[in-house]
Amino acid sequence: MKIFSKIISVIVAILIFFTPAKIQASDGWTVAAESLGVLAAYKSALVSMLRLGNNVDAQMAAMRQDAKLNGTDKNRRDIEIVDNVMTRLINSGGYELRANSLPFVWHVNDEEKFNAACYPMNYITINRGLVKVFKGDENQLAAVLAHEMTHGTEQHSAKNYAKAIAQQLGAMMVGINVERGIDWNKLGGMVNYSIAKSITVPTEYEADAGGFYIMTDAGFNPGGGAAAMARMGYYLRYETRDFLEFDAHDKPSEETFSDHPDTDLREKKLAEMMTDYSCGHVEVKKFDRQYKVYVDGREVFTATNNSADYNNAAERAYYFAGGLAKGFHEYDSVEGWNFRPGAAGHTDFLTGDKVYRQVRETAFMFNLGEKIRFAVETAYQNEYRQNSRRKFKNIEIARRQYLERIKFESLNADGSLAEKLRINADVYNDYGKGELALKEIERAMAATNQDNIPECLAIRGRAKAICGDYDGALADVNSAVEKDPANLFNFLNRADVRRMRGEQELALADIDRALQIDDKVAVSYKLRGEIYDEIGDKVKAEESYRACYLAAKKNPESIPEEYLKKIDPKAAEKLRKQKELEKKSGEN
Repeated sequence: MKIFSKIISVIVAILIFFTPAKIQASDGWTVAAESLGVLAAYKSALVSMLRLGNNVDAQMAAMRQDAKLNGTDKNRRDIEIVDNVMTRLINSGGYELRANSLPFVWHVNDEEKFNAACYPMNYITINRGLVKVFKGDENQLAAVLAHEMTHGTEQHSAKNYAKAIAQQLGAMMVGINVERGIDWNKLGGMVNYSIAKSITVPTEYEADAGGFYIMTDAGFNPGGGAAAMARMGYYLRYETRDFLEFDAHDKPSEETFSDHPDTDLREKKLAEMMTDYSCGHVEVKKFDRQYKVYVDGREVFTATNNSADYNNAAERAYYFAGGLAKGFHEYDSVEGWNFRPGAAGHTDFLTGDKVYRQVRETAFMFNLGEKIRFAVETAYQNEYRQNSRRKFKNIEIARRQYLERIKFESLNADGSLAEKLRINADVYNDYGKGELALKEIERAMAATNQDNIPECLAIRGRAKAICGDYDGALADVNSAVEKDPANLFNFLNRADVRRMRGEQELALADIDRALQIDDKVAVSYKLRGEIYDEIGDKVKAEESYRACYLAAKKNPESIPEEYLKKIDPKAAEKLRKQKELEKKSGEN
């Protein structure tokens, strides 16, 4: 692992020495790569990594492998917290997927180390150690997970993996059988994920910035990112003794090309983003073991450490400041703050929204309501004179325009990518992932260059059935068959919907219609065999599976073991031994 770090450091050193300062890091890397003769390997590897990133089978394989090798967090509360955070980020966060990117999936594994990672196919693995260090804090988890989502949306993972692979292994990813799954643990041993990301350290800052907007759009506290960095910095310096857990710096004050930028610098930048988010009004400054919160230079709260945990003060200050920042961001005038008499003669303000909980509770505890009101009123008066709100709102306008460009490019992607969206949805259905299939098929149907809307309807209908909407499913598949009765897959999708509705005879009739169109498609026989097996007709099931075996060119993995033993005993035995060998290899 350290050997690869040194090699990358050499490349970075060459980049710094030979590249003019004005050239961006990514351009500098290209110059260095070209001079070292690895640019062609990078481009080749990138094509493979982007293709892999748009492969549902690879995404599902990565998730299965993670669960198999690293287990699943046994604390159900950890999983519930992460699921809640990820669901909010995905449904409400501000981001756009590119046409060749998959929707996000995730898993909380049983690893104790403090880490999370986003694979090229938008699979996010979260170690339970990460949840433990953050003590289940949703805002800090949101900051880290939104950071990983940005690696996915910007395709950092694919690009940086490709760079590392080019440098270390050439284009080794070309030709890998993704259906059997890539051993990401072994790949990580050769090209560690963190090292791959660190080839261009600015991508970490880009991920922090993108993650900040994703999490704030989803309603999390704007101070969560800076608080997470403060907590992370404390953990790395004072709690963990595993130097491989997360590559901390020998000198925390220095920026080096390690796994990630220094946490102090990241904390500072995220705190600055929070200030910008507040239209420039709210700022947090650190003095030894104290964190002071200012509104337009006027101190309104000082957080002092009151426990054995150094970050206690940082977290309280950032969440207090984050609530104020959210108020300034949401309301264009002081009236929106709704300052009013509260309990016990205190001044209350803002709403009961969760994002304001810490600032309102702290204000009540220390009777800060009037102090905050005076500071806020003065800030708006200064804002009107300086017209500063427009300056900071322009930052968000630029980001929205950037996301709109990505959306436009995705909607207007070429026909092959539009077709791939449709295929991806169908594959998600095959895995029983109806919700993911619905997300992907809606993108497919919205694509300008989508050339097969009837098949999209059939796939959407099957996805609805998987999700339990049987009536909506039947309406879609009926429409698909009506619009294009020459497409056998429309009949097969309707057959599967009818099967899930318990209408096996109608399902079998649809399969017969599909076979009349083309009797050489293996999946038709496979589906018929499954239905006959379900209704207990073993003879017809075996007959159907025999036809499937021939149509699939004697692929043993296409047939259930029970029937393969009768159809091709030698192939069944060979497959059994192969699976045993793979199982033993995985255990080792």
